[in-house]
Amino acid sequence: MGHIVHSLLTSALVAGSAAAYSFPNCAAPPLSGNAVCNTALDPVTRATALIDLFTVPELISNTINSSPGVARLGLPAYQWWSEALHGVGYSPGVYFSASGEFSSSTSFPQPILMGAAFDDELINSVAGIIGMEARALNNFGHAGLDFFTPNINPFKDPRWGRGQETPGEDTLHLSNYVYNLVVGLQGGLDPSPYYQVVATCKHLAGYDLENWEGNLRFKFNAVITTQDLSEYYLPPFQACLRDAKAGAAMCSYNAVNGIPSCADTYLLQDILRDFWGFGQDRWVTSDCDAVSDIYNSHKYTATPQQAAADALIAGTDVDCGNFYSEWLPTAYNQSLITEAQLRTTLTRQYTSLVRLGYFDPAEGQSYRSYNWSNVNTPNAQKLAYQAAVEGMVLLKNDGTLPLSGNVKTIALIGPWANATTQMQANYRGAAPYLISPLMGAMQHGYNIKYVMGTSISTTSTDGFAAAVAAAKVADAVIYAGGMDLSVEDEANDRLNITWPGNQLDLIAELQAVGKPLLSPSSVADK
Repeated sequence: MGHIVHSLLTSALVAGSAAAYSFPNCAAPPLSGNAVCNTALDPVTRATALIDLFTVPELISNTINSSPGVARLGLPAYQWWSEALHGVGYSPGVYFSASGEFSSSTSFPQPILMGAAFDDELINSVAGIIGMEARALNNFGHAGLDFFTPNINPFKDPRWGRGQETPGEDTLHLSNYVYNLVVGLQGGLDPSPYYQVVATCKHLAGYDLENWEGNLRFKFNAVITTQDLSEYYLPPFQACLRDAKAGAAMCSYNAVNGIPSCADTYLLQDILRDFWGFGQDRWVTSDCDAVSDIYNSHKYTATPQQAAADALIAGTDVDCGNFYSEWLPTAYNQSLITEAQLRTTLTRQYTSLVRLGYFDPAEGQSYRSYNWSNVNTPNAQKLAYQAAVEGMVLLKNDGTLPLSGNVKTIALIGPWANATTQMQANYRGAAPYLISPLMGAMQHGYNIKYVMGTSISTTSTDGFAAAVAAAKVADAVIYAGGMDLSVEDEANDRLNITWPGNQLDLIAELQAVGKPLLSPSSVADK
């Protein structure tokens, strides 16, 4: 997501506010007399009939993610941006109640861990649960129908801040993962008559850098050979958009070989639509503020209106941001774009909504029957547990595990020892409950000596003495640490893969105590 939008979403996570959704009323004028409400017609014909009624200003105003709709036509506002990376997540399009119904969603592990399960059937089942919960929230005005997930960029460098959002680095594995995920989310392979939700494969293409020593994602030019593009960077998107038939795609911040992705006709027209058959019932969104980056960051065009025109003509249908609404009027007045191009863009969007049953009666739509009882079900919780267990990898065991029956007292030490929301990482939702390692260990009947000892990135040793003292009176020591979102995240790459702060120093002192020591490591050992 973008510069300004990123800070807005951060505020939304705290406030937990989003606009409630409503559905068009095809039973009453003015929509009742329009072919968009005729379920006997194909989706493109239905959407075209609706878009034919839009004026040019109404067309332009609805090219952004926070679409205002058209009040005079009885068409409500719609938010295209909802998130569901590993469960329905906080976003402008998702609202969780403070308590009671729709106050949470099932929280699955991050994709990097679920990918490590190498269990495509599991991924399909997890995605089906996420899609069902998303529909349940939508039915009661708490979420949209279009979700900006999955992130399917190959994780080729472990220092990339968003690698946690992806299933891994191998393109075959990524392709299998995303195929099963998208089919599960959307309710089948090209489901008919209705999608469950629409998945958005991102970020097309060559995106794997946030902020690397001053090289910013918003203006980075990825120089990629045709062979590398076809053999490495694009296969997961081909599996997602051609094979699994994801309903939407997202173009990325970076340029590819000098052309910003959201203005790249080679990527969005020649490959996506012409070669992969991305039909007129599917649409492309920019990453948030990526259209403005064409002008403001990449300096690709001489004027902002030309940047907006280039993106629209290339095939970017939705601007996640406000750049289209600000500059497309000027582009239109200067004949940089045509009315027909605007209508094509809006027709793609609303054809997708037709396929989601947005205009049709709830009766006869099984997805519209979902409610709070379909969220956080026992099966969903079982799957979340299964995904976590299957994805965990024990790199080394010197005989300490399983713990001996003689272990009664455990020294639980480290900045992750009492983690709760920290465990959910980014793009998270409101979990129904959070059990920290400390809480889990106590529930298993151990006598726990908990000491934080140090934080993720500190250089202070103030907590070392207490941690060592706890280790000396314990039968075994568990160190829970590594890194968190303060070290790597969207907009924040790592410079190296070493342990942050002085955690290794503390571990060395704990080892010197001579007790069995368990220590997870998602970073280099030295």
